[in-house]
Amino acid sequence: MPILTGLAPDPRQLGYRLVEVDRGRFASLPGDALASLQLDVGREIPPAVLARLRELADIEAACRAALRTLTRRARARLELGRKLIKKQHPPEAVEAALQRLEARGLIDDRRFAEQYATVRAARGQGPARLVKDLRAQGVDPRVAEESVRRALEDEGFTPEIEGRAVAAKRARQLGTFRLWSESGDCSRSSPGEAIPEQPH
Repeated sequence: MPILTGLAPDPRQLGYRLVEVDRGRFASLPGDALASLQLDVGREIPPAVLARLRELADIEAACRAALRTLTRRARARLELGRKLIKKQHPPEAVEAALQRLEARGLIDDRRFAEQYATVRAARGQGPARLVKDLRAQGVDPRVAEESVRRALEDEGFTPEIEGRAVAAKRARQLGTFRLWSESGDCSRSSPGEAIPEQPH
């Protein structure tokens, strides 16, 4: 069986300990998680304890990968989990890492959805598109709809305004189609093409 050859405080992470197995670095793990394992330097590590050490190491690796991903841009919980699993992190370790990040307030789907909707509403994206995009990223439908509604209200965009905008757009489209159909020119493939002037 492998032997525990080192167990020292990690100078780079408060509360963590550097675990060394068979004179090689194993992982930097939280001290509180190691306390119940009754580790003794110089003694063999029982299989069950070694399995638990590997689980803890997997969680730490998933957590570090998640933090690196979040430094690039915010993500919804489900989308972040999918990305970590795609990178070959064990699903159980991913779930444990996500729970830890949630507890620390580093991932919050409601906050993410509100920020996402606010930024894109300011760029002119409509509510249907915003809700669709948030749901595609794993945000709960109700959370997505509430976040989009608040973001649009902050931008002064209400359902009444949206309805008028949609009606105006449809009116323009119908007007263009009417002109196209009345011209009698079937050579054009779509109403969007210009209507040539008729000779007098």
